[in-house]
Amino acid sequence: MREVAIVGTGVTKFGELWDKSFRAIGIEAGIKAIEDAGMSGSEVDGVYFGNMSSRFINQQHIDALIADYSGMATRNVPAVRTEAGGASGGVAFRQGVMAVASGMNDVVLVGGAEKMTDMDDAGTALIMDSTADAEWEVSMGLTLTSLYAMIARRMIYDGIATREEIASFAVNAHKHGALNPNAQYRKAVSLETVMRSGPVAEPLGMFDCAPYSDGAAAVVLVPLEHAKKMGVDYVKVSATAQASDTLALFQREDITTFKATTVAAKEAYKIAGIEAKDIDVAEVHDDYTVGGIMALQDLGFFKKGEAGKAVLEDRVSIDGEVAINTSGGLKAAGYPVGAAGVAQIVEITNQLRNRADNRQVKDAKYGLAQSVGGTGSAVTVSILEAI
Repeated sequence: MREVAIVGTGVTKFGELWDKSFRAIGIEAGIKAIEDAGMSGSEVDGVYFGNMSSRFINQQHIDALIADYSGMATRNVPAVRTEAGGASGGVAFRQGVMAVASGMNDVVLVGGAEKMTDMDDAGTALIMDSTADAEWEVSMGLTLTSLYAMIARRMIYDGIATREEIASFAVNAHKHGALNPNAQYRKAVSLETVMRSGPVAEPLGMFDCAPYSDGAAAVVLVPLEHAKKMGVDYVKVSATAQASDTLALFQREDITTFKATTVAAKEAYKIAGIEAKDIDVAEVHDDYTVGGIMALQDLGFFKKGEAGKAVLEDRVSIDGEVAINTSGGLKAAGYPVGAAGVAQIVEITNQLRNRADNRQVKDAKYGLAQSVGGTGSAVTVSILEAI
């Protein structure tokens, strides 16, 4: 197996991009990544693309659409769309890494995009809820938000995190998002603002939930030995792992831990030859604030019951013990679902290349990205290393 490197990144602004089509934002991110790598599209021999739902744009066969409008179809370059709920982008990245590592491809473009704001909120929410178990949860009146609210309620009841600690994850996200020029929300918020925001599903309020967004992100992957000869900044993909769990939350033994995260993280640390304490910067999946708190525990950054306190005490900021969601995370940067996992990789890559401007984590060597589908039914954990 060959070692793999990231040599180019691209990302659009996230938010309500009503003046741009799905095709336009996807191509924009891809072109930026290829240009950043100092390459041309004619060198790409494989495309993997994360996209959660074709229903947002009423277009099936998204892989062919991307191949066509990126110009890859004229060269018959294979394109593959991956769908894993919120982990769609993370899975696309892992598939791309495996393609290069195996020798099947030499230059892979990994992208992700979603165009969510052209649909009404009710329709979008219905699609998002379908990432849970449609037969045994959604049909009974449960929503994705209410499932995460159950997790939050249980964590509070068990003394794992207080309501204030859960809310503080949004404060950290918005503080960092205010520094990200591509973020949907570029404004810091107070803990009081989060706590007093309108209820969505008790105990979670508006500021505990990531927004529906439009946006795209992309990276270019090549063999590490190739990257060394290119004369561009690159980072090594030290590990990428994936794990699954039951689709329905009620089937889990413990709903305050995503076992798929713990399993994928353990495998990723093993492959990379490091421990959680070695990670300098991480992008974790915070479609809900409680999910962010869980991630810090499941990834081993803090012991169970201590993560919330660490966030509340501002120990996960850019200059903290471990810098969490320097992009603003899904909560503040935005959550175009298919793009989210790839955008995490873009942020970590730019941190390790010292290109994060006023969000830069000093001397960052190892970065981690965690992407989650549904209520932890599919999880990818990838570790990148500065060379």
